[in-house]
Amino acid sequence: MEKGTGTQESSADAPQPAIVEPVGDKDVAIAMVGEQGHAVDPVVVRRAVRKIDWFLIPAMTVGYGLVYYDKAILGSAALFGMTADLKLSGPDPRNPAAVDTSRLSWATSIFYFGMLGGLYPMSYALQRFEMGRVLGGVVVLWSLICMLTAAVTSHQGLYAQRFFLGFIESIIPTGFMCIISGYYTQQEQSLRQSWWFSSTGLWTIIGGALNYGFAQITGGGLRRWQYIYLLAGCLTFIFGLFCFAMPSSPVSAWFLTKEERFAAVERLRYGQTGVRCTKFKLSQLKEAVLDVKIWLIAIMMASAYTVNGAVSGFGPLIVSTFGWSTLESIVFQFPLGGLCLIVILLTGWLGSRYPNIRILMLIICCLPVIAGCAIIWKSEWTYHAAAPVVGYTITGTFGGVVSLIITIGMSNVAGHTKKSFTSATIFVAYCVGNIIGPQLIKSQTKVSHYPELWLGLIICYCITILASVALFMVLRNENRRRESAIVEDEAERAKLAFQDLTDKENPYFRYVM
Repeated sequence: MEKGTGTQESSADAPQPAIVEPVGDKDVAIAMVGEQGHAVDPVVVRRAVRKIDWFLIPAMTVGYGLVYYDKAILGSAALFGMTADLKLSGPDPRNPAAVDTSRLSWATSIFYFGMLGGLYPMSYALQRFEMGRVLGGVVVLWSLICMLTAAVTSHQGLYAQRFFLGFIESIIPTGFMCIISGYYTQQEQSLRQSWWFSSTGLWTIIGGALNYGFAQITGGGLRRWQYIYLLAGCLTFIFGLFCFAMPSSPVSAWFLTKEERFAAVERLRYGQTGVRCTKFKLSQLKEAVLDVKIWLIAIMMASAYTVNGAVSGFGPLIVSTFGWSTLESIVFQFPLGGLCLIVILLTGWLGSRYPNIRILMLIICCLPVIAGCAIIWKSEWTYHAAAPVVGYTITGTFGGVVSLIITIGMSNVAGHTKKSFTSATIFVAYCVGNIIGPQLIKSQTKVSHYPELWLGLIICYCITILASVALFMVLRNENRRRESAIVEDEAERAKLAFQDLTDKENPYFRYVM
């Protein structure tokens, strides 16, 4: 049974949802459930959660999968002639015998400069305005920009397209993180955040299969890489139409009955994380900027995601270095994606089942990434060598690392402005990692196995581990201080739950580790 809920003999006796009125600077939930706690039927709670799961999670899995696929197909498109068509590589001026891929590196990185520019404005728009309209409109625009990739004829045009694509797509990760934190309890968030983020691994497999299919195309009026982007854009357009139906919070969830909406909101009271507040609060922004745990989480994300910047953008090219053909290089994305998918889902399930093991799991997931980088770097790169491919595959545990960083970050903040800032900051750090990753690949050092790349990734994951340990100490010490200083009053706890207080302002908030 959820904490803060209880059985009742008749659902007719339950407090009925009120008509939602403007609530000023408070949480929208307060207009529905008020300041006092109410008992809700656990059967109704389970039914509401089940409906929320079926409505949100499949759509979010597809949505973030499209974000990941949209970024990752650049590596496969490069194998299908895009590099030559757009002059993304050429002779190195300093060494004519070598190939300079710096333009491809920048085509990968510039997407994240666009995302950096979009994260905070998109987060603000999602907080202030009706979510379905904002999300739907932006995703439809994203689909059109994606399809326009097929019309690009130069590397300069690709740079511009990638920048605007990144700007638009920034709405997805920040929006999804805030949606999960507004619909689910702290305990539930670990599994639900992992569900949508697991599409990183799932769409590595799906995308690899689609790209393998496109590799069979030998005719037609377009190049194979152009067909890939047209398909991605069409799929995104369909998802965008669905987004118009997305409710802003459980308070306005049209797919729930009135009784289920009331239960879905009331059950969140105990965790003190709140639902949604449309007023932007400068005080919460100031608190977030000065909150050390947010910056520790940002350091963890930036360090951890450097591996994605290299693997998603250059993975097939790196594998082809071991003597595998274009098609074989794409197929080798399957085990990487499979491991990524399994680790994300497993850590999410464990994090929801057992309390305070998330940071420990995060550190454990870092170790195979370090080992994989070392194996690739130091093994022999002979024809069809097995060792570097094995090393490449086990770096897939990075998905669990990043999923846990998202979960830890969003379940440890309260106050909607602060949550919006936190979600945007986490993905600003994500962008930084993705910008750094491709720049570590120097085509001139291919003979020595790209030492800057693998050493750089190993250092980044050591930084992730150190920052995780520091965050654990901060959260544990703050929980101990609160437990020793506060005598709990359940009536006061219930009253404060939907006042849109931050985690620091609310003495009943507890951090999860």
